[in-house]
Amino acid sequence: MHTDGIWFKDEAGRALILRGVNLGGSTKVPYTPDGATHRREGFYDHRTVSFIGRPFPLDEADSHLRRLKAWGMNFLRFLITWEAVEHGGPGIYDEAYLDYLYAVVHKAGEYGLDVFIDPHQDVWSRWTGGDGAPGWTLEAVGMDLTKLAATGTAINHPEHGDPFPRMIWPTNYFKLGAGTMFTLFFGGNDFAPQTLVDGVPVQEFLQGHYIAAIRKVAERLHGLPNVVGYDTLNEPGSGFIGVQDAGSIDDFRLRMGPMPTPFQSMLLGSGYSQSVDVHKLDYSGIGVTGFTTLNPAGESLWRGECLWKQNGVWTDEGGQPRLLRPDHFAQVNGRPVDFGRDYLKPFMLRFIRAIREVEPAALVFMEGDPNGGHAAWSADDPAGVVNAGHWYDGMTLLTKTFNPEFSVDFQTMKVVESKADVQALFDGNLAHLKQVSSEQMNHVPTLLGEFGVPFDLDDKAAYSSGDFSLQTQALDMYYHAMDANLLNCTLWNYTADNTHAYGDQWNGEDLSIFCRDQHTNPDDIHSGGRGLEAVVRPYALRTAGEPLRMQFDRATRTFEFEFRHDPQVTAPTEIFVPNYQYPSGCTVELSDGTSQLDEAAQVLTVHHTPDRATHHITIRPARS
Repeated sequence: MHTDGIWFKDEAGRALILRGVNLGGSTKVPYTPDGATHRREGFYDHRTVSFIGRPFPLDEADSHLRRLKAWGMNFLRFLITWEAVEHGGPGIYDEAYLDYLYAVVHKAGEYGLDVFIDPHQDVWSRWTGGDGAPGWTLEAVGMDLTKLAATGTAINHPEHGDPFPRMIWPTNYFKLGAGTMFTLFFGGNDFAPQTLVDGVPVQEFLQGHYIAAIRKVAERLHGLPNVVGYDTLNEPGSGFIGVQDAGSIDDFRLRMGPMPTPFQSMLLGSGYSQSVDVHKLDYSGIGVTGFTTLNPAGESLWRGECLWKQNGVWTDEGGQPRLLRPDHFAQVNGRPVDFGRDYLKPFMLRFIRAIREVEPAALVFMEGDPNGGHAAWSADDPAGVVNAGHWYDGMTLLTKTFNPEFSVDFQTMKVVESKADVQALFDGNLAHLKQVSSEQMNHVPTLLGEFGVPFDLDDKAAYSSGDFSLQTQALDMYYHAMDANLLNCTLWNYTADNTHAYGDQWNGEDLSIFCRDQHTNPDDIHSGGRGLEAVVRPYALRTAGEPLRMQFDRATRTFEFEFRHDPQVTAPTEIFVPNYQYPSGCTVELSDGTSQLDEAAQVLTVHHTPDRATHHITIRPARS
């Protein structure tokens, strides 16, 4: 697999459309002891954990991989975490986990599943409300993990308990815990030059250890032909970088729950209780519902002194806290900073160099800050990169309700009130993602790394009724947008141990297309699947030329595909034709040429004739 302009291509020169899934949701937390976020036991014993068994125990691999293959998945975004690799301490790698990882990825190759490795994180770490980095990274800069929740500098599920506020975790990006760590990781040299770890500048300490850990993974997986590349870092946060005024929250788009300003967060971490606004986000937009007092006991996050105080951002000399440099994170040496240009891109270039020293042909999948910052790419930059941004139907994700005739355009905050217009909104959102790949990233391929729907809509109504029609309709509209834009995509997600009670085992999320509680018939490959009527759909696997149009009508199960052939490509076009959609067979209509259907492999092979430039394929259910 290689890139050619906006397309992925195989060794025969055929354009590929990659369709797959994130594997898996519970990989964010340890397997031993069970690190599901609703559990508090052992939460702070972070050096002795094991991720062997994530995404599933090795003896279960065949059943899950066989199912994914049957559902037409040809590409996996395979999750790992920095914590899984290096939880024992700086430079101490979990060799047993790396052996397990090799075995699972090798097994995926036996099923014809290509993968790219995603070093996953959300808001830095489990202790700052997400997942990813080892606990020792926070300890190395002076934080006491056990004080993050008490000081109001992070919200995490184990300390908060149930019910965990819906989608509250993204606001942790701007609280002191995660905000500090991302700022140090990407910009410590500029914003915290006084901060050293074991005599090493903090940026080098953090970034160097992260890249070395992922390079270690690449070394262990070296030689596996189904590993096509590596993601640089899932949803990299900018921390406080770019904040114009540390005494304000005006720069922050997503505000939910208690929202201290960066300066208030610094004070909270140093034992000063603070009265902060409480925000809400609903159909009417973002608003303030009141206020609350954080850190009323005056506890301290730091084992010593706040590192931002040490770096001159604020002082309490004389007993009165004062913000000395409101624009500390907005400019360096008088020059306004840009997170994507000044910090994210240099990190990506360093990451690419390290990985390609091990795997010269590795593709590199790149993401921007989920709040909008990304790295521009030019012809002078390394080739073989992919725009792997994410997209979610924001109102459905945040409210856990779905209305196909109502949504909000979060770019304009305008209400959309018909199914046709909602579909057009989704199609346009994803068209913009491809536009970024072309206009700002030098015409690289686009792979939508994440999208999905909560299966616990409307207070888990489907779990008692068995009616998942709303979730299926949502997924069908999302996939319609993928098809309309001829997009590669990996759905979020497949969690092998998903349950009705605890979903994907992380922060109350429940987006897995497989549920263990619904896996009632081991003899049925589809048992346990959710939303399959939308997910398991025909698509063009390999095209002998340029795909032009692709569409699947779920109601009639009619698939249409049009392409322009490339005279240099002699291999045939291949279409995934799922038995799930066509249990009684199908009819194939061709504009020209011949076709053969391999029902066991679920692949239609089409040999076109060279006497016409464009070719059309239509697939319908067989007539009874």
